Amino acid sequence: MTGTPLGDFLRARREALGPQDVGLPEYGRRRVKGLRREEVAMLAGMSSDYYMRLEQGRESSPSAQVVEAVARALRLDDAATEHLWLLTRPAQARARRHAEGAAVSAQLRQLMDGWSAAPAFVVGPALDILVCNTMAAALHEGFEPADNLARMVFLDPAGREFYQEWERAAHSCVAEIRAAYGHDPDSTRVARVVAELSAHSPQFADLWARHDVKPKTQEGKHLRHPYVGDLHILFSTFSVNGAPHQQLVVYQAEPASPTEEAFELLRVRAGNAAAARD
Repeated sequence: MTGTPLGDFLRARREALGPQDVGLPEYGRRRVKGLRREEVAMLAGMSSDYYMRLEQGRESSPSAQVVEAVARALRLDDAATEHLWLLTRPAQARARRHAEGAAVSAQLRQLMDGWSAAPAFVVGPALDILVCNTMAAALHEGFEPADNLARMVFLDPAGREFYQEWERAAHSCVAEIRAAYGHDPDSTRVARVVAELSAHSPQFADLWARHDVKPKTQEGKHLRHPYVGDLHILFSTFSVNGAPHQQLVVYQAEPASPTEEAFELLRVRAGNAAAARD
């Protein structure tokens, strides 16, 4: 069943909770998945009819008090609560300040090209790789093509080998796209990527239906490159000034670590590839 973005989110999060998760007694077999609407309404301190209108899309502009009450009732974390707030904004308030297809600035490209020891790339809201430096190109050389992180995880066979913690990478990709979707539910690019991945990956479709939300974090990654081996990396993500729909991702290695040595091999390999192209 598909309704409004707000209603779909509320329904998915309600169905992900059981009575035991919110301190309610559980009597016998339940006919519905997760909590009942009436139970969420009671926990939020509102009428069942009003909460039903929220889920059914007949009430799209709840007050701040209602949003906070629903977030508490559904046990939403900070990221999911922010997502809920975004979904309750009027459509005109979600108007994009910048075109989705805006090019990466020349200054940022030049900065990235100067980082010869660190893979760096810029992604859009649908996790498209918009531009990358030579180290990032060498890091992702096993993918064909290396153009979208989510597609690389779910549809490219190389993804299962490259991402040593594949399940974690899969959950992160979906939750990051869901977070971007909250900022712009009308994004045609996000819609196209979601449709493609849903059609070709049952795992993606299942995760997308859960409505989990998580922006990019600073957690480490465990990768396996086809030529330089295992990599245990740290990474940082930065919003790009003037283009808030773009994010700069930089991978780093711990000093004096095997990954730093592998990065040096990767740097030489990237240099050789660049020389061959010239």
